[in-house]
Amino acid sequence: MIGLAAQLIDGALGMAFGLVSSSVLLSMGLPPAAVSASVHTAEVFTTGASGASHLAMRNVDKRLFLRLALPGMAGGIIGAYVLTQLPGDAVRPFIYAYLLVLSVLILLRAMGRLLPGREVRRVPLLGFFAGLLDASGGGGWGPVATSTLLARGGVARTTIGTVNAAEFLVTLAISVTFFLSMGLQHLEIVLGLLVGGMVAAPLAAVFVRYVRERWVLLAVGVLVMAISLYQIGRSLLAG
Repeated sequence: MIGLAAQLIDGALGMAFGLVSSSVLLSMGLPPAAVSASVHTAEVFTTGASGASHLAMRNVDKRLFLRLALPGMAGGIIGAYVLTQLPGDAVRPFIYAYLLVLSVLILLRAMGRLLPGREVRRVPLLGFFAGLLDASGGGGWGPVATSTLLARGGVARTTIGTVNAAEFLVTLAISVTFFLSMGLQHLEIVLGLLVGGMVAAPLAAVFVRYVRERWVLLAVGVLVMAISLYQIGRSLLAG
């Protein structure tokens, strides 16, 4: 059920599988390292199903896909090796402050009060940065990549579809790195997440194709704002 709910949100809005599933699993008392490795392993299958579904529904921009996925894989591998060994808590409040600004821009665009900006020129850098954050446990791929592209004028359907499809390769690279460094643990968690996620993936791809872009933008903006405010608040309380 956790995998089903998380993938419905992620496939439709381009983010939050890791955030939703990790938050619930951590609240159940599971070790953070095991949760991160389990979620990323399950995401190999759920993002594969999601990417294939979006491709079948013609939600994927192939040029954008390559510019995001390859640098994202590099960032993910580096993040899994290096950033997991560093105190990432000091950096994350700034990342979520950035996402909070993006959420406001997305909501303004959804209400027709902000004209779409120019195309993001440094997509490879965006992919690398998002992959780096994702591997370090920040759940950065969807929120950073989707939010930035939408805030700069990307079409909701193809942006969400392409980010989901590219996430398959990024997650695969991260999961292989985790597997080589710590092995595969908690197989029952992986199986539960991937079964629920793979059931939800086709439904989410259909949803994002046929729902009006304004409503998708509103949902993304509200979700990103909620994520960023929650994480900033948690960081402040922890400090």
